[in-house]
Amino acid sequence: MTALTLSTAGAATLRADALVVGVAKGPKGLLVAAGAEAVDKAFDGKLSAVLDALGASGAEGEITKLPAPAGLKVPVVLAVGLGTAPEADESFDEEVLRRAAGSASRALHGTKKAAFALPLDDASAVTAVAEGALLGAYAFTAYQGGEKKAGNGKNSGPKQPLAEVALLGAKPRDKEHKAAAERATIVATEVNIARDLINTPPNDLTPEAFAAVASATAKENGIKVQILDEKALVKGGYGGIMGVGKGSENPPRLVKLTYTHAKAEKSLAFVGKGITYDSGGISLKPAGHNETMKCDMAGAAAVFAAVVAAAKLGLRVNVTGWLALAENMPSGSATKPGDVLRMYSGKTVEVLNTDAEGRLVLGDALTKASEDNPDAIVDVATLTGAMVLALGDRTFGIMANDDAFRTSIHEIAEEVGESSWPMPLPEDLRKSMDSPTADIANMGVRMGGGLVAGLFLREFVGEGITWAHLDIAGPAFHEGAPYGYTPKGGTGSAVRTLVRLAERTATGDLG
Repeated sequence: MTALTLSTAGAATLRADALVVGVAKGPKGLLVAAGAEAVDKAFDGKLSAVLDALGASGAEGEITKLPAPAGLKVPVVLAVGLGTAPEADESFDEEVLRRAAGSASRALHGTKKAAFALPLDDASAVTAVAEGALLGAYAFTAYQGGEKKAGNGKNSGPKQPLAEVALLGAKPRDKEHKAAAERATIVATEVNIARDLINTPPNDLTPEAFAAVASATAKENGIKVQILDEKALVKGGYGGIMGVGKGSENPPRLVKLTYTHAKAEKSLAFVGKGITYDSGGISLKPAGHNETMKCDMAGAAAVFAAVVAAAKLGLRVNVTGWLALAENMPSGSATKPGDVLRMYSGKTVEVLNTDAEGRLVLGDALTKASEDNPDAIVDVATLTGAMVLALGDRTFGIMANDDAFRTSIHEIAEEVGESSWPMPLPEDLRKSMDSPTADIANMGVRMGGGLVAGLFLREFVGEGITWAHLDIAGPAFHEGAPYGYTPKGGTGSAVRTLVRLAERTATGDLG
């Protein structure tokens, strides 16, 4: 993990390998953002003119590198675009700062230390820049660098992420700044761990392996762990999880992570879909749709990371995480279209499509989570392609049985920089899941399929319990070029939303 320090050193005196400054679009041309005054002075007040001559526009995330003048103790100045400059009495949006810091960190892979002289108006800005820098300084290299360079015997691995970030203008003795930096470090660390899990190949991250990782990490952080293996799942009547996992040589698991605080007055349950690989089962996915299905456990990764973050932050709220882990494979023992499963709740489900498996494992986990009667349950899942069609690759959908709760989660997600959108649960779609054989089918009408899936999950939430469903199928795994603090591959989507929800619940500030 990249190291983070708060520095009172001036931009002209700190020794580093690179110095990051912000540049914005002003009404009369480029403007050097606050925090970089000393750097501009070293350029004789002409930094914006030099950047303009180099073709910089100040667009968000734009990177321009230039050699540092003699007055600075760094070899390179990196200017990152912040977009349009705010009005005189306003500050840059936190997400703008977060993305800018992330873009700069990504551009500095292979660098040991960089000083960030971006606008830090308050503790919230410290959090944003710190988070962005730490999230941008991410690379999944565990499976790279195995070949040796000819002649010297050294591994020729990829460039490593930026090793150290120094925030200039932040005050290490200021309680708010210090707390902001500590929180950012914890949250970014857990997001990056979720990314690692999502990026891990499915031959190494089986349900059993995921459960082992979760167990070891939880115990290190004072979190209680309970793991139900395939024998316990059969004995307990978890027909949904077993129905999905029985086609694989790698049996399923249900993991319960319990973080408690002695002074907690509220409780939350987070439930994550953890399909460590999804072939579609007997309803096999077509060619071209299997290659990224190691990411189908991103919901469980988000839940795991959020519970650990809550424990590290010492939040005054009890948080239980449920990881519903299975591998969906076709074999002679796999569930077939037309089979009927008896869920943990006792409800029977006719399986019309074995590729609609996430809702089956979540159904069992939601029922089990409801037994603890938490104040609210939030499930997170890469559940439907329909949600991607509706909202695109960068936005997750939010459904809930309580409109106010759905609104609160939407506001929280937007606050932490995770794009989301509230979605309805139309009652008329429920009828499409009626089955002539069982209590309900696992499929309904195709149009509005993401909403149908939400309606299915609602069937397994305990009566009177507030519940929300986050369908992160779009933003969980990024296949395009990196941008801002978002890398190629696993993103850690929803971790920051869940953590902020836990913080708001702990303080009673949930709207």
